[in-house]
Amino acid sequence: MRKVLMGTLLLVPLCGIAVKVARAEEPTRWIHVRVVSTEPDGEMVRVNVPVELAEQVLPAIHTHELREGKVTIHEHDFKGVDLKELYNAIRNAPDNEFVSVQSKDENVHIAKEKGTMIIKVRQTKNSGEDVDITVPLPVVEALLSAGEDQLDILAGLKALRNYGDTDLVTVKEKKQTVHIWLDSKNKSE
Repeated sequence: MRKVLMGTLLLVPLCGIAVKVARAEEPTRWIHVRVVSTEPDGEMVRVNVPVELAEQVLPAIHTHELREGKVTIHEHDFKGVDLKELYNAIRNAPDNEFVSVQSKDENVHIAKEKGTMIIKVRQTKNSGEDVDITVPLPVVEALLSAGEDQLDILAGLKALRNYGDTDLVTVKEKKQTVHIWLDSKNKSE
Protein backbone atom coordinates (compact mmCIF):
# COMPACT_ATOMS: atom_id res chain seq x y z
CA MET A 1 0.00 0.00 0.00
CA ARG A 2 2.82 2.37 0.90
CA LYS A 3 4.55 1.77 -2.47
CA VAL A 4 1.34 2.53 -4.34
CA LEU A 5 0.84 5.73 -2.31
CA MET A 6 4.45 6.84 -2.91
CA GLY A 7 4.17 6.04 -6.61
CA THR A 8 0.97 8.05 -6.84
CA LEU A 9 2.53 11.00 -5.01
CA LEU A 10 5.46 10.95 -7.46
CA LEU A 11 3.07 10.94 -10.42
CA VAL A 12 1.16 14.04 -9.30
CA PRO A 13 4.02 16.53 -9.98
CA LEU A 14 4.88 14.72 -13.21
CA CYS A 15 1.29 15.11 -14.41
CA GLY A 16 1.44 18.81 -13.56
CA ILE A 17 4.66 19.19 -15.57
CA ALA A 18 3.15 17.25 -18.48
CA VAL A 19 0.11 19.56 -18.52
CA LYS A 20 2.37 22.65 -18.55
CA VAL A 21 4.49 21.23 -21.37
CA ALA A 22 1.35 20.33 -23.38
CA ARG A 23 0.03 23.88 -22.96
CA ALA A 24 3.36 25.35 -24.00
CA GLU A 25 3.32 23.21 -27.14
CA GLU A 26 -0.19 24.29 -28.15
CA PRO A 27 0.08 26.27 -31.36
CA THR A 28 -0.76 29.94 -31.33
CA ARG A 29 -4.25 30.55 -32.67
CA TRP A 30 -4.44 33.20 -35.39
CA ILE A 31 -7.45 35.12 -36.60
CA HIS A 32 -7.24 36.15 -40.23
CA VAL A 33 -9.21 38.72 -42.19
CA ARG A 34 -8.78 39.04 -45.93
CA VAL A 35 -10.59 41.61 -48.05
CA VAL A 36 -10.11 41.42 -51.80
CA SER A 37 -11.48 44.08 -54.10
CA THR A 38 -12.36 43.11 -57.65
CA GLU A 39 -12.33 46.74 -58.81
CA PRO A 40 -9.73 47.58 -61.50
CA ASP A 41 -7.73 49.64 -58.97
CA GLY A 42 -8.78 47.39 -56.10
CA GLU A 43 -6.65 46.35 -53.19
CA MET A 44 -6.14 43.27 -51.11
CA VAL A 45 -5.98 43.71 -47.35
CA ARG A 46 -4.74 40.92 -45.10
CA VAL A 47 -4.82 41.02 -41.33
CA ASN A 48 -3.17 38.18 -39.40
CA VAL A 49 -3.32 38.58 -35.63
CA PRO A 50 -2.72 36.10 -32.82
CA VAL A 51 -5.95 35.64 -30.89
CA GLU A 52 -4.09 36.50 -27.68
CA LEU A 53 -3.00 39.85 -29.14
CA ALA A 54 -6.56 40.62 -30.25
CA GLU A 55 -7.73 39.84 -26.72
CA GLN A 56 -5.23 42.34 -25.31
CA VAL A 57 -5.92 45.07 -27.87
CA LEU A 58 -9.73 45.00 -27.97
CA PRO A 59 -10.25 46.50 -24.49
CA ALA A 60 -8.11 49.50 -25.55
CA ILE A 61 -10.38 50.39 -28.48
CA HIS A 62 -13.07 52.96 -27.74
CA THR A 63 -15.01 53.93 -30.84
CA HIS A 64 -18.67 54.72 -31.32
CA GLU A 65 -19.69 51.07 -31.77
CA LEU A 66 -16.82 49.20 -30.07
CA ARG A 67 -15.95 49.78 -26.43
CA GLU A 68 -13.89 47.50 -24.19
CA GLY A 69 -14.30 44.53 -26.51
CA LYS A 70 -18.06 44.89 -26.86
CA VAL A 71 -20.03 45.98 -29.93
CA THR A 72 -23.31 47.81 -29.50
CA ILE A 73 -26.26 46.39 -31.39
CA HIS A 74 -28.75 49.06 -32.31
CA GLU A 75 -32.24 48.35 -31.05
CA HIS A 76 -33.82 48.63 -34.48
CA ASP A 77 -31.64 45.78 -35.76
CA PHE A 78 -33.24 43.23 -33.43
CA LYS A 79 -36.25 45.05 -32.03
CA GLY A 80 -38.52 42.62 -30.22
CA VAL A 81 -36.08 39.69 -30.44
CA ASP A 82 -34.47 38.29 -27.30
CA LEU A 83 -31.24 36.90 -28.77
CA LYS A 84 -30.31 35.00 -25.61
CA GLU A 85 -33.66 33.20 -25.47
CA LEU A 86 -33.45 32.46 -29.19
CA TYR A 87 -29.94 31.07 -28.71
CA ASN A 88 -31.02 28.90 -25.75
CA ALA A 89 -33.87 27.43 -27.77
CA ILE A 90 -31.55 26.59 -30.67
CA ARG A 91 -28.82 25.23 -28.40
CA ASN A 92 -31.24 22.81 -26.76
CA ALA A 93 -32.85 21.71 -30.03
CA PRO A 94 -31.59 18.79 -32.12
CA ASP A 95 -29.52 19.46 -35.25
CA ASN A 96 -31.82 20.85 -37.88
CA GLU A 97 -32.33 23.45 -40.57
CA PHE A 98 -34.49 25.91 -38.61
CA VAL A 99 -35.13 28.53 -41.25
CA SER A 100 -35.25 28.20 -45.00
CA VAL A 101 -36.55 31.17 -46.96
CA GLN A 102 -36.55 31.12 -50.72
CA SER A 103 -37.65 34.25 -52.50
CA LYS A 104 -37.10 35.93 -55.82
CA ASP A 105 -34.34 38.08 -54.25
CA GLU A 106 -32.51 35.69 -51.92
CA ASN A 107 -32.34 32.31 -50.27
CA VAL A 108 -31.64 32.18 -46.53
CA HIS A 109 -30.84 29.07 -44.50
CA ILE A 110 -30.21 28.95 -40.75
CA ALA A 111 -29.22 25.64 -39.21
CA LYS A 112 -27.55 23.95 -36.28
CA GLU A 113 -25.17 21.13 -37.11
CA LYS A 114 -22.74 19.31 -34.79
CA GLY A 115 -22.63 22.13 -32.24
CA THR A 116 -22.25 24.85 -34.86
CA MET A 117 -24.59 27.63 -35.96
CA ILE A 118 -24.66 27.94 -39.75
CA ILE A 119 -26.15 30.87 -41.67
CA LYS A 120 -26.15 30.97 -45.47
CA VAL A 121 -27.55 33.76 -47.60
CA ARG A 122 -27.56 33.53 -51.40
CA GLN A 123 -28.70 36.44 -53.51
CA THR A 124 -30.73 35.32 -56.50
CA LYS A 125 -30.75 38.69 -58.24
CA ASN A 126 -27.83 40.35 -59.98
CA SER A 127 -26.22 41.55 -56.75
CA GLY A 128 -24.27 38.30 -56.52
CA GLU A 129 -23.87 38.63 -52.76
CA ASP A 130 -23.32 35.40 -50.83
CA VAL A 131 -22.80 35.17 -47.07
CA ASP A 132 -21.62 32.14 -45.09
CA ILE A 133 -21.34 32.34 -41.30
CA THR A 134 -20.24 29.34 -39.26
CA VAL A 135 -19.84 29.80 -35.49
CA PRO A 136 -19.50 27.15 -32.75
CA LEU A 137 -22.42 27.43 -30.31
CA PRO A 138 -20.21 28.14 -27.26
CA VAL A 139 -18.79 31.11 -29.17
CA VAL A 140 -22.33 32.36 -29.86
CA GLU A 141 -23.06 32.03 -26.15
CA ALA A 142 -19.91 34.00 -25.31
CA LEU A 143 -20.85 36.73 -27.80
CA LEU A 144 -24.27 37.03 -26.17
CA SER A 145 -22.82 37.21 -22.64
CA ALA A 146 -22.63 41.02 -22.74
CA GLY A 147 -25.50 43.37 -21.95
CA GLU A 148 -28.84 43.24 -23.70
CA ASP A 149 -27.81 45.46 -26.60
CA GLN A 150 -24.21 44.28 -27.01
CA LEU A 151 -22.08 41.48 -28.42
CA ASP A 152 -19.02 40.60 -26.35
CA ILE A 153 -16.35 40.20 -29.06
CA LEU A 154 -13.64 39.69 -26.43
CA ALA A 155 -15.51 36.78 -24.84
CA GLY A 156 -16.13 35.34 -28.32
CA LEU A 157 -12.41 35.43 -29.10
CA LYS A 158 -11.60 33.69 -25.82
CA ALA A 159 -14.13 30.98 -26.63
CA LEU A 160 -12.63 30.55 -30.12
CA ARG A 161 -9.33 29.44 -28.55
CA ASN A 162 -10.89 26.02 -27.97
CA TYR A 163 -11.46 25.31 -31.66
CA GLY A 164 -9.28 24.12 -34.47
CA ASP A 165 -9.05 25.59 -37.93
CA THR A 166 -12.41 27.03 -38.86
CA ASP A 167 -13.95 29.41 -41.38
CA LEU A 168 -16.08 31.95 -39.57
CA VAL A 169 -17.38 34.41 -42.16
CA THR A 170 -17.22 34.59 -45.94
CA VAL A 171 -18.95 37.36 -47.87
CA LYS A 172 -18.75 37.43 -51.65
CA GLU A 173 -20.01 40.48 -53.49
CA LYS A 174 -19.50 41.79 -56.98
CA LYS A 175 -16.96 44.35 -55.80
CA GLN A 176 -15.21 42.51 -52.99
CA THR A 177 -14.76 39.33 -51.02
CA VAL A 178 -14.31 39.20 -47.25
CA HIS A 179 -13.04 36.08 -45.49
CA ILE A 180 -12.54 35.68 -41.72
CA TRP A 181 -11.10 32.45 -40.35
CA LEU A 182 -9.10 30.96 -37.47
CA ASP A 183 -6.10 28.64 -37.71
CA SER A 184 -2.62 28.00 -36.34
CA LYS A 185 -0.75 29.63 -39.26
CA ASN A 186 0.78 33.08 -38.98
CA LYS A 187 0.16 33.80 -42.67
CA SER A 188 -3.04 34.02 -44.63
CA GLU A 189 -3.80 32.24 -47.87
